[in-house]
Amino acid sequence: MAAAPVGPGAAFFEVLDRHRASLVAALRRGGPEAGAQGTRLASSAEVLASIENIMQDIITSLARNEAPAFTIDNRSSWENIKFEDSVGLQMVAHCTTRKIKSNSLKSVKKFALILKILSMIYKLVQSNTYATKRDIYYTDSQLFGTQTVVDDIINDISCMLRVPRRSLHILSTSKGLIAGNLRYIEEDGTKVHCPCGATAVAVPSNIQGIRNLITDAKFLLIVEKDATFQRLLDDDFCNKMSPCIMVTGKGVPDLNTRLLVKKLWDSFHIPVFTLVDADPHGIEIMCIYKYGSRSMSFEAHNLTVPAMRWLGLLPSDIKRLNVPRDSLIPLTKRDQGKLDSILKRPYITCQPFWRREMEIMAESKMKAEIQALTSLSSDYLSRVYLPNKLKFGGWI
Repeated sequence: MAAAPVGPGAAFFEVLDRHRASLVAALRRGGPEAGAQGTRLASSAEVLASIENIMQDIITSLARNEAPAFTIDNRSSWENIKFEDSVGLQMVAHCTTRKIKSNSLKSVKKFALILKILSMIYKLVQSNTYATKRDIYYTDSQLFGTQTVVDDIINDISCMLRVPRRSLHILSTSKGLIAGNLRYIEEDGTKVHCPCGATAVAVPSNIQGIRNLITDAKFLLIVEKDATFQRLLDDDFCNKMSPCIMVTGKGVPDLNTRLLVKKLWDSFHIPVFTLVDADPHGIEIMCIYKYGSRSMSFEAHNLTVPAMRWLGLLPSDIKRLNVPRDSLIPLTKRDQGKLDSILKRPYITCQPFWRREMEIMAESKMKAEIQALTSLSSDYLSRVYLPNKLKFGGWI
């Protein structure tokens, strides 16, 4: 039988414990960092009724010799997005919409595809069965053309029906991984005991279905890239920092990874940190976990964790640690454009320390990947950088 992981002593976690206490106090006060509780799932009867109402509208239009159309909220416009520090980015109540018309050459195909997927969703909900987005695509891959078309329509339908996507009985294939001090039971009864060693388990595809979550973790670390996540596993980081949990979405996180992080925060209220590259792309990914995204703003209550903190790699750390300049990368025009875009977003006004870090990056015109720390020593990230950050409160 494997020996139980032995992490640092209680003194190591003193600052972390104080941080958690402040988060719990904010939760009790209902402060902004408490975060919003996830909205309830719509019942099968509610979803079926909503689809039936849409079909009735189509029939009514046809009876009047009018061309049917779907009215879809415009999810791509910042004008339709508002920011609340307790939720993140969410859609305004009365947002601009767009019409998907059945009598327009430009949109008739999309109208037909929405109708087809609505029919499939109706059958799934009615029979209490589930399908993945990939399953939907392969029912007629030639008709749909690409997986992206299916993904976008499913999000539009979720937004149109005003129900969380998993209420549609459509699941996503998970790409994320999880490791550390966590146990749970999946919907089919499978008992999962996440390892603390050199391996990880896949994030479940039905987060809503997992139950009996158990952990004594002191913190949750979200790692941007799979390569960094695997390196930390190889360095036995989970054991050395036990008890803790590590998650990676392998870049831009999929829906299930975001749902899992949100569920862990709602269940345990342990400090949540992100470890991302010191570049605009890494910052963008961190912002998705913390505040959400435009495209999924209609489901922000189920996905965002405003209490999350930026642990590293901070642009100010690059200078502080004397990371060699030949380990840095010049910002491209695209990087500068992304950075300027993030600095203009509404949530940056309430994050002055984040703004300062981005200004440091802009002034230096340089970016750095987490791997740049190997220029200091091969295991500097797991042996020195992260332990010191966690012990002394080096997050913002």
